[in-house]
Amino acid sequence: MKEIFENNFEKYENPEKYDEMYSKYQDDLLYLMDYASGMHEPIIDLACGTGRLTIPMAKSGLNMTGVDLHAGMLSRAKQKADDEQINIIFEQQDCTELDLAYKSPLVFMTGNSFQHFLTNESQDALLHSVKKHLLTGGQFIFDTRNPNIEELSVPGEFEESYINNENQTIIEKSREEYNHETQILNCTTHTEFFENEQLIHAASDSISLRYVYPMELYRLLDSHGFELINLYGSWKKDTFVKDSTSMIVHCQLK
Repeated sequence: MKEIFENNFEKYENPEKYDEMYSKYQDDLLYLMDYASGMHEPIIDLACGTGRLTIPMAKSGLNMTGVDLHAGMLSRAKQKADDEQINIIFEQQDCTELDLAYKSPLVFMTGNSFQHFLTNESQDALLHSVKKHLLTGGQFIFDTRNPNIEELSVPGEFEESYINNENQTIIEKSREEYNHETQILNCTTHTEFFENEQLIHAASDSISLRYVYPMELYRLLDSHGFELINLYGSWKKDTFVKDSTSMIVHCQLK
């Protein structure tokens, strides 16, 4: 399934930009640190990206392994860990074909990475892979966006501007279109870079994201031998309701 994910990598071709956009977000880190406190066995961070969570969790004394398929994101994660002299195992592997030499009490996947698994087969393969690497009673924690029918039912166009670390003005124009049959949202973004009001560079990228609905999710987990411990509407443990932006899924092996 490696080819499926590599075709969905355009948004991640600039690891430095990724860090610039998301490095300050900590709600998921606080949730996971609270739960993982005191664990001694290896903890597996799937789709770890640039190590946004892997590194601070390792700094707290946890035994961390970061797994990602994207070589550029992993390279940045390794460099950041080396700069801080932190010992972390980073593995370039497909999360649906995970092959580590040990099992863990906790596997997690954040950043809505679950939505990159676009087919039923890839979702099944992911959960099979996670299950194979969990100790008895081990837990799997992940997040995915809650489908909002009103927002997804019509194509959306958005424009955002901001100043980056190089003092450039960035204008991003995005278009989103949802396929109700496949439950996949396709998003294309055109980005323009300006210096002194002069356009110096332009680029386009796209990403496809699969949405799952709560009852579909419950059945998927149950079919792979997981039981749901909690379903939250945010990493701050807000109650999940129909208008929640996210589904924070905390489950364990039966």
